[in-house]
Amino acid sequence: MVSTPIATPKNSGAHYLVEPTADGRSPNQSLLPLTAKVNEQNHLEIGGCDVPTLVEQFQSPLYILDEATLRAACRQYRDAFQRHYPGESLVIYASKAWNCLAVCALIASEGLGIDVVSGGELFTALQAGVSPAQTYFHGNNKSAAELELAITSGATVVVDNWSELHLLVDLAQAGIYSPDVITATEQPSIRILLRLTPGIECHTHDYIRTGSIDSKFGFDPEQLESVFAFVRDHAVLNCVGLHAHIGSQIFEVQPHHDLAGVLVDWMVKATEYGLPIQEIDVGGGLGIRYTESDDPPSIEAWVQVVCEAMVNACNERGVALPRLISEPGRSLIGSACVTAYTVGSDKTIPSLNKTYVTVDGGMSDNPRPITYQSLYRAVVANRMHEAMTETVTVAGKHCESGDIVIPSAQLPKTTSGDVLVVMATGAYNYSMASNYNRLPRPAAVLVHQGEANIILQRETYDDLLRQDRLPHRLQSEQNNG
Repeated sequence: MVSTPIATPKNSGAHYLVEPTADGRSPNQSLLPLTAKVNEQNHLEIGGCDVPTLVEQFQSPLYILDEATLRAACRQYRDAFQRHYPGESLVIYASKAWNCLAVCALIASEGLGIDVVSGGELFTALQAGVSPAQTYFHGNNKSAAELELAITSGATVVVDNWSELHLLVDLAQAGIYSPDVITATEQPSIRILLRLTPGIECHTHDYIRTGSIDSKFGFDPEQLESVFAFVRDHAVLNCVGLHAHIGSQIFEVQPHHDLAGVLVDWMVKATEYGLPIQEIDVGGGLGIRYTESDDPPSIEAWVQVVCEAMVNACNERGVALPRLISEPGRSLIGSACVTAYTVGSDKTIPSLNKTYVTVDGGMSDNPRPITYQSLYRAVVANRMHEAMTETVTVAGKHCESGDIVIPSAQLPKTTSGDVLVVMATGAYNYSMASNYNRLPRPAAVLVHQGEANIILQRETYDDLLRQDRLPHRLQSEQNNG
């Protein structure tokens, strides 16, 4: 089968896509997975798999995750830190972007750690074989049960607030420790990082901006010295590092440069309280390309800024380099996945010169447009080289006027049965999916070198009822009816 790289044809009315992806291209700067091609059938091909054929085999909506693109992003992050940071470093995947067994296992196989924010994410990562020593547990309202799971498994707890500090002390006094810690030391302790709010603003959506002072996350800087004193006075808390995160889908690099100075200043202050700070976690937040107008820095460029800023901050203050941790999520997996839909009905409103094209999914498999007003690009996967002749509104099938996948999509003339592919849906699509309108959640396949493997089974109607229960009174009425 002959395959050609996807490119923008020179004739003005021709089908759009993206410039050819050269070896080494930063995945977060590509609209489609790095393996995307147009094959001799004029179909979109990803990971050596024909996308319309995948839809025939696995139905739609369908998440299609490209293994090569995800691995490339992991390696670019890992290798860039090794090139630009003279000290020890660790890249951990912010798995809230997409947490499932296959994704966690694949990323761990590249030597990355995992950042989790719930007991469910932690349990999944552990079941996937992720090392607890490379697992960091975040969150602003962890339950006692979640903390107990983190402690006994040996994960590092990233402490967010005073309530959590007190709860950890209570758990320690109740004798809850990692077995490894108990056998290795005379004085068992719980390994923690402290999360602070750095007061750094960045240009992104309000809902995903986390570094400003007015945030639900992290200790306020004015409280940190009291926090350091509390941790110092409780030997059961082994504070090894500091953490801050300034937001998500960020294209600027200056905020991350500024963050290094803030964190190193607090590292110096912590040592005055006798805290052995060995790690600085700068979070993640690098954005990806969702549309042609998006222009994020490359993974390499972002890592270089973070590393140089940390080295300079430490040198200026005369302190040793800490272990440098980063937590990319979206920029690791976002561009590695697409969602394939089947086109159904359409509606034209002549007075408005507007056409709706409806697909068999929408806000239940991708809530980002209705939540964040996020924009996406799409292609017709079974007719890749046809000219774009229409601007349409791609609508979902849910009983909700706001269920719009793409408000103004440039496409060829579509017909019922076409396969519409929405790009860059690896981050916060499956992980935020719901059963709104009682729609079963889609399947996901991992594609690589012409092979497709199910990593998430499509839900069935029986799955929707699995947790439902009828009270005995209603059962009796139903039986007597």
